[in-house]
Amino acid sequence: MVYLCPDNSEYMISVQKIENAYLNIRDVVIQTPLIRNYNMSKRYHCNIFLKREDMQVVRSFKIRGAYNKMKMMGPENLAKGVICASAGNHAQGVAFACSSLNTHGIIYMPTTTPKQKISKVKHFGGDWIEIRLVGDTFDTANKVALRYSSDEGIPYIHPFNDKDVMAGQGTVAKEILDEMTQPIDYLLVAVGGGGLISGVGSYFRQKSPGTKIIAVEAEGAPALAESLKANQLVQLDKIDSFADGIAVQMIGNETFEICKEVIDDIILVPEGNICSSILSLYNDEAIVVEPAGAISISALDYISDDIQGKNVVIIVCGGNNDITRTEDIRERALLWEGRKHYFIVRFPQRAGALLDFLKLMGPNDDIAHFAYTKKTTRDSGPALVGIEFKYKEDYQPLVDRLVANNINFEHLNNNPLLFQMLV
Repeated sequence: MVYLCPDNSEYMISVQKIENAYLNIRDVVIQTPLIRNYNMSKRYHCNIFLKREDMQVVRSFKIRGAYNKMKMMGPENLAKGVICASAGNHAQGVAFACSSLNTHGIIYMPTTTPKQKISKVKHFGGDWIEIRLVGDTFDTANKVALRYSSDEGIPYIHPFNDKDVMAGQGTVAKEILDEMTQPIDYLLVAVGGGGLISGVGSYFRQKSPGTKIIAVEAEGAPALAESLKANQLVQLDKIDSFADGIAVQMIGNETFEICKEVIDDIILVPEGNICSSILSLYNDEAIVVEPAGAISISALDYISDDIQGKNVVIIVCGGNNDITRTEDIRERALLWEGRKHYFIVRFPQRAGALLDFLKLMGPNDDIAHFAYTKKTTRDSGPALVGIEFKYKEDYQPLVDRLVANNINFEHLNNNPLLFQMLV
């Protein structure tokens, strides 16, 4: 589906505004490398370039917009301090800016924010900032922050729905186009609230109109996709906050208008697919990214035929991943890849029943979870069994062997009520 409206530039951020932002932030922001990735280019038969915003001082692009906004406010307006709400990366950008500009900041974050991001906010802000944990989602924390800002008359630094913030994010595009010596056919950009793609998309649409701009959203938080489908802002009732850096219930009204102008297409990526990309980047490239940083790389699988022989740029937008999430990421990746399955198996209450079951396992099948309590008053006892396969193709042959040997079992992966208790 194509949404591009190239002749309407009413809402786009101007090139001049973005280039002014570049001058504002150049003393504190790293000009991150744009690197051709050999392995991905070979796999997809094209030229894939990674814009490594995960290498920023705060490990995401968010410092660009936050610092530009605060720098433009001037000392007088910063005297009261600032307030923001963020799931982590914007908070780090604001904290860094507060410390750099000697400005006090109050930062609201969801209680579900990974500890690694909270500790980084404290590190970058030091004594200049105060962190307040509120609610389970960004949207809840944002409402509280906005109310406090209004009540106290303290300036609010929006994470995306502000044109000065968007202009700061747009400096990523300036760096890309300044460095690239050949035309860019595709640009893949992760979308949460829409600030990055609004700034970057505005600059590309005016300076490189032939580039196809693809927005990439998490399937569990499709705020932009639903809004585009309805042709109006849509607030989602609930979201999967796993990709916390881009998990919002509603994008900004200003970013929405710009998105309608600048994007050509949108791709929704399941969270399990994102996890698979995170592990692949770590194992194959030694690149540590958060879910929002990996999502645009996941999207390559959905356009692999279209991009052959093309020049593709992907913004790796963040690298703030918490190591304590590794097991959850691995579990979701295995499930997405079809290499881990959970079963309820009802074993006969007799000696040797478990051994009979084990004999049906394939040579590469690994029992990764087993929970069983003998029921002496019953003919059979249920066991929860998790099996990890080396190849996803090994799943069906095992099921066929279980059926052929009259094993009483139930597959849980497609049973949401039971499965959510496990993962």
